[in-house]
Amino acid sequence: MEPQLFDAHCHLDLMACPDTVADEATALGLGLFDCGVDPRDFAAAKTRASHRPSIIAGVGLHPWWLADGRCGTAEINLLCEVAAQERFIGEIGLDFSARFVGSEPLQIQALERLCDALVHHPLTGRVISIHAVRSAGTVLDVLESHGLLTPRPDSPVITFHWFSGTSDELVRASDAGCYFSVNERMLATKRGREYARQIPLDRILLETDAPAEPNTETSAQSLIKSLARTSMRIASLKNCDAKRIESVVLANAHSVFDLR
Repeated sequence: MEPQLFDAHCHLDLMACPDTVADEATALGLGLFDCGVDPRDFAAAKTRASHRPSIIAGVGLHPWWLADGRCGTAEINLLCEVAAQERFIGEIGLDFSARFVGSEPLQIQALERLCDALVHHPLTGRVISIHAVRSAGTVLDVLESHGLLTPRPDSPVITFHWFSGTSDELVRASDAGCYFSVNERMLATKRGREYARQIPLDRILLETDAPAEPNTETSAQSLIKSLARTSMRIASLKNCDAKRIESVVLANAHSVFDLR
């Protein structure tokens, strides 16, 4: 079944019953970009997605996993090795919030090495979902320095998940052709709502970033309801019809992820 709704950033591996959610999503016409947080889990995620056409598995290494020591050099090596052969990358990026102070050099090293691997192994249609907390400018600098923001046939699609940078960084990312995946929690803040107003409609994707906490009971139905609420809120912010938002955002997802 071709997806009728698409969650552009969620984490099946962190859900209590990932296979159940994946099956339910497939039955309900919900597509999912399952963003990895640890490259050691990618093989299982890709196997799960292999017989569920509406599920896309991305190999990732969350900066939190680097910051708290759950992952290190070996996992960075694995990320780069696997990502070189994969179209879908995420969740990767940088988090410079106070909670992770001191880990910035390791985070930047991981992102730089990943970008090196992607540049040396280009793939048409590659998509990268990025976490950037208090670091959007640095992320853009790294991507730019590797030529990953330069328009070319094999340039990756860059998606900022739950964008929270400055207004200037939002403009810079938008001008560079980046997409932005928006969730309910982003729209719970004044700045998030203002950004949703500013982001061009043809650059918006919907996401849930579910689950909010690891091993949380989650259902595909709850993901659908969250995406629908997000879509309605964006429609209100942009003063347009909710059906138009749903149609355009789904078309964006089809274009970015080459959905079938």
